[in-house]
Amino acid sequence: MSFALIVDNMKNLFVLICVITSLQVGVAQEQPNIVLLFADDAGYADFGFQGSTVMKTPNLDKLAKQGVRFTQAYVTHPTCGPSRAGLITGKSQYRFGYEENNVPGFMSAVSAADGAEMGLPVEEVTMADYLKKQGYATAFYGKWHLGGADRFHPLKRGFDEFYGFRGGARDYFPYEAEPTESLNKMERNFGLFEEHTGYLTDVLAEESLSFIERKSKSKTPFFAFLSFNAVHTPMDATEEDLNQFPSLSGNRKIVAAMTLALDRAAGKILNKLSELGIAENTIVVFTNDNGGPSDKNGSDNSPLSGIKSTHLEGGIRVPFLMRWPGHLKPNTTYDQPISTFDLLPTFYFAAGGPVHDLKDIDGVDIVPFVNGKKTERPHEVLFWKRDARAAMRKGDWKLVRFPDRPAQLFYLPDDERELNDLSASEPGRFKQMYKELFAWEATLERPRWLLKKSYEKADIDRMDAYWHKNDEN
Repeated sequence: MSFALIVDNMKNLFVLICVITSLQVGVAQEQPNIVLLFADDAGYADFGFQGSTVMKTPNLDKLAKQGVRFTQAYVTHPTCGPSRAGLITGKSQYRFGYEENNVPGFMSAVSAADGAEMGLPVEEVTMADYLKKQGYATAFYGKWHLGGADRFHPLKRGFDEFYGFRGGARDYFPYEAEPTESLNKMERNFGLFEEHTGYLTDVLAEESLSFIERKSKSKTPFFAFLSFNAVHTPMDATEEDLNQFPSLSGNRKIVAAMTLALDRAAGKILNKLSELGIAENTIVVFTNDNGGPSDKNGSDNSPLSGIKSTHLEGGIRVPFLMRWPGHLKPNTTYDQPISTFDLLPTFYFAAGGPVHDLKDIDGVDIVPFVNGKKTERPHEVLFWKRDARAAMRKGDWKLVRFPDRPAQLFYLPDDERELNDLSASEPGRFKQMYKELFAWEATLERPRWLLKKSYEKADIDRMDAYWHKNDEN
């Protein structure tokens, strides 16, 4: 073989190696798709992967085995609207005054801005805004609940497509006539009324499948936010789903049927990702907006005390699953506290967003904590508040402040039901945490709106009714 031929062969080999290397780098750097499956008012215990033997959730149970189950995942607030505000901005909503009400105001509010004018401040940057900067197609399906006025609309908050309703609750079956309450109307994109056909939980899944298929074909990275109103009231379920639970009755039977539909909808999404061959490059998260309101929808937050709207663990700790093949070890648990405001930076960094872009947020990218690259806790301290009530978790200790009784201190590893007040036996810790809680409050904006005090009294009564003291006596 001539020297020239050897040189040519070596050149060709070098080119081939460069091409293969560049393809490998390209694959390694491909942006993942992102799907957020977000339930509403679900009970902490109401899934098979959380230990339920009553609920039927085979699809979400499968997702849990394929990903990571978080045992101490917290929401940013124990009610729907503020919880969503913290999640979608990646920051504590208390810092921009989004403390009190579920907006728009189906509850009577005392405020300079009522009803549709109560919403996520337009100057706040959303999860969808950030992902669009990274070239993502973005879509939102279902319950918005972050403001009814046009300036708060999803299409003005970073989403390219929207099918859902602006308010906090509506029927699952189609209305026979256009509802007089505009916030209950189903909209396609901006202001176009289009009532659905069929059971709403199923419809939202079907709508999202179209978006996922279109973006998959165009090779565009996508973010699909499925904000189900299931299992929030009204208690609506199909006859077929109800028949799956012959041994149950009342709201417990209905919530089981609604949860079955929620699981079926999640399964449709997961199956479509596999069918399209994109499951390996898609982050899927399933979680919930707050603890279940057991007195309203028959949900179960066991073994935790408390329900929706309370600062006990049952009001703020939620089911949370995350699957990202190749990045997170399947069928594992993560036992340190995280918050739903961690989702924004987690998604943004997965999308390749630069660190310096995220300014003035409270969330962190949880991936390096979960895969062991970082060994410390994602959050040493977390806070919650509503009017005079407040709570603080510092390490494994939790302080809860009430408007009608002395504050209490709990050590959660030994007492997740929060039954044993240790404020008297830990006076130094109690005093220090109490002062730290107040110091944090002093940094906050004043609330943009306030509830009537009668609602606060109602929430305290709900807390007492679902504080599991009787279970121990």
